Amino acid sequence: MNRKINSIFVLALMVTAGCSSKSAVTTDDTSAPASSTLSSTTSSTPTGYGFDQWQTGPLGDVFFDYDSATLSEDAQTRLNQNGLWLEKNAAKGVLIEGHCDERGTSEYNLALGDRRATSAKEYLVRFGVAPARLETVSYGEERPFDSGHNEDAWGKNRRAHFIIK
Repeated sequence: MNRKINSIFVLALMVTAGCSSKSAVTTDDTSAPASSTLSSTTSSTPTGYGFDQWQTGPLGDVFFDYDSATLSEDAQTRLNQNGLWLEKNAAKGVLIEGHCDERGTSEYNLALGDRRATSAKEYLVRFGVAPARLETVSYGEERPFDSGHNEDAWGKNRRAHFIIK
């Protein structure tokens, strides 16, 4: 009986935990967009600008920690680079997509994805980008970059993704 109760308790915690991972996705090289790479604390995967089927332009994604919409130093550095590009391309608008990993409820992940996209937008507005040029949407867990079921995959899926309009 105790084992069944413990299993239910653990399952309930997993469902309510939200988008999470202890491994951080960090940027190894933020100076050269074409050669940017991302790495987790356990492995290194060549990625960066244009690293998935939705991103082909010059704006890089920003990544988030466990159950968070707070911008890390690496995320702020990436947003500064995106802001500089937007300054040089004043006629362009951007759609900022908020994404999560597969853990947590759909509702929770949609809300967290919205907070992530909004956090990136607010940073760019403080940088000097006109709010009218920035649109946000949350996909929650619906459009993962990596379909794996481990810390490395989940770290890649916790992101704000930029689409040039």
